[in-house]
Amino acid sequence: MNIYRGCTHGCIYCDSRSEIYKMEHEFEDIAVKRNSLSLLKKQLIKRPKAMIGTGAMSDPYMPLEKNLEFTRKSLELINRYGFGFTCITKSDLVLRDLDLLKKINEKSKVVVQMTITTADDDLCKILEPGVCETSKRVDALKKLNKEGIPTVVWLCPILPYINDTSDNINSILDFCIDANVKGILCIEMGLTLRKGNREYFYKKLDQHFPGLKEKYIEEFGNRYSLPSPNSKQLMSIFNKKTQKHGLMNNPQEIFQYLSHFPQKSLQSKLI
Repeated sequence: MNIYRGCTHGCIYCDSRSEIYKMEHEFEDIAVKRNSLSLLKKQLIKRPKAMIGTGAMSDPYMPLEKNLEFTRKSLELINRYGFGFTCITKSDLVLRDLDLLKKINEKSKVVVQMTITTADDDLCKILEPGVCETSKRVDALKKLNKEGIPTVVWLCPILPYINDTSDNINSILDFCIDANVKGILCIEMGLTLRKGNREYFYKKLDQHFPGLKEKYIEEFGNRYSLPSPNSKQLMSIFNKKTQKHGLMNNPQEIFQYLSHFPQKSLQSKLI
C-alpha cells in the first residue's frame, strides 16, 4: 500500500529517486493518492485476511501526514476489517497512532519497522535532514516495545567512508538490543545507486563531503551495488552480536515473520 508518492525526508541516498520508478514530478512535491482509502476499503472487503504493508517507496509518516491523516485513516480501515499491519518509517510520528496499532495488534498483528543508519544525531541530520534524528527513533522503538508492539530495524544503507565504522554498527546494535527489537535486517554493508538517485547522492557528497564523490567514482564507477570496504568485518560484528542477544538477523526469516498472518486473526469480527 502506497498512499503517497515522493518524500520530504531528503535522505541523500534514497533509491526511490531512481528514474526506474518514473516519477513525473519533483520528488519533494508529494503526490497524494486521494482515492487510496476507497481503493483500500474495496480490497479489504474482498481479499482474504493478510498483513498490509506500507513504506517501501514513501514514508507513511512524512510531516504532511500530521494534517492529512491518510495513514491513520488506513489504519482505521485495517482495524475494522481485521487485517494485520506493518510499515517502514523513519519518523516518531508513528507514535501518534499507537492507539490504533495496539487495537490491531490485539486482534491480529502489527510490526513497526524503523530504519536506522547512524548512531550519530549530527551525521543523521546530514544524511536524513527532513526527519527526526536517530535518538528520537530509538525512543519511539522503546515506547512501542513498552506497549507490546513488535519492532524490526533496517540497518541500511551503510555508506562507504561515511558511516561504515565498527563504532557506528556497534552503537546501533546496542540501541536495538536496549529497545528489545525482534530483529535487524541488514542484507549487506553498503548501498545501491542507479540513475536518478546517483546524481542526487553525488551532489550531496560534494556539498557535505568534498572530494568523496571522486573517490566513489574511481572505486565503484557506475555499479549498482557499492559494498563497504569494511563489509566483512562489519557483517561479522553484526552476526555475532545479534546471535548473542537472540535477535533475528536472517533477511528471509525476517521477511517471513513480517508477512506471516496469525491464525487468531481469522476469527476476528468486524467492529
